[in-house]
Amino acid sequence: MTGITRYREAVQTIKTAILQSRYRAARAANAEQLKLYFNIGRYVSANTRTGKWGTGAIEEISSQLQAELLGLRGFSPSSIKYMRQFFEVWNEEFQADSNFAMKGSQLLADESLEADGDQSIRQLPIGELTVADMNAFLGIGFTHHIQIFSSCRTLEERWYYIRRCAADFWTVEVLKSHLRADDFHHTGALPNNFVQTIPDVKCATKAVRAFKDEYLLDFINVEDAEDESDVDERVLEHALVSEIRKFIQTLGSDFCFISNQHRLIVGEEEAFVDLLFYHRSLRSLVAIELKRGKFKPAYLGQLNYYLSALDAQERHPNENQSIGLLLCKEANQAVVELAIRDFNKPMGVAVYRTKSDIPQPYRTLIPLMDGVREILSADRNKE
Repeated sequence: MTGITRYREAVQTIKTAILQSRYRAARAANAEQLKLYFNIGRYVSANTRTGKWGTGAIEEISSQLQAELLGLRGFSPSSIKYMRQFFEVWNEEFQADSNFAMKGSQLLADESLEADGDQSIRQLPIGELTVADMNAFLGIGFTHHIQIFSSCRTLEERWYYIRRCAADFWTVEVLKSHLRADDFHHTGALPNNFVQTIPDVKCATKAVRAFKDEYLLDFINVEDAEDESDVDERVLEHALVSEIRKFIQTLGSDFCFISNQHRLIVGEEEAFVDLLFYHRSLRSLVAIELKRGKFKPAYLGQLNYYLSALDAQERHPNENQSIGLLLCKEANQAVVELAIRDFNKPMGVAVYRTKSDIPQPYRTLIPLMDGVREILSADRNKE
């Protein structure tokens, strides 16, 4: 081993240790910040909801904090109200759900923020939650939490997005896109034949969870045409490929793009898969076919043929069988379920929406929708 090689290994070892230490420190700092915000929210809630503080108290407190702690950020009146909502949303949910019995965890306790002797909730009850759940809760930023509790009305839905943010390291912008797409209600709802065609039950279940029945492609704008020719589908395909990073975010982080118009040769005849991906968790090739019009049962025969060719020619010995996804403009679920059930290759049929589906006068408002959600949430926070 040369000196250069030895030093390179030493550099990588030290670099890894530094990065891991920074990551742990950042997570610890984020958890501490959430604890602070939760307790400030509890303190503010106890004093504003009971009328102990008068109108405009939060604005005045924010102003004085800015004056006494120069350069202080994150404590504007709206931010303090979000802290109050953060406490009230989770406190209300935990109090209403018998599964979240008090367990004595001091995760979010702070004795210094008692509200005039109020001894109500000084901790976040964890009940049946796992350590992984609490790590996820404390591992995502406060801005993520704001987006989640402002958009989701049920505890189950909130936990879905919290877990996804923590597991997939979603940025706030990525989270917003998944909230707009309503992933919670669409994930796992794809009409498919996975249970019948994938022998391993766990793998079949994982496949069901990997796909949605509807995909929001609001980052592309493909104008409607009178016919449904291949030219129209190529336009859609080109738009997706040109925005492949956003498309992968829409599909899920386990999808890896391989190619578009992927060439297959069978008996000296060519066939082309519109989009070919690899799914890391499923260890499967995923062929996606795009259709501009309404679902037709004949489309499944073509997709089934592509999957057979992929399994025969490109599937590796350690990989699972290829999976097909048909993306159509619209589909009748009853027709899809009847048409798909007798095929022997795992396939599903989903629909998609693009910016073109939104009436012209409202298209320019798309970037503002997240702001509207925040305004509505702020209105609910008014004293």
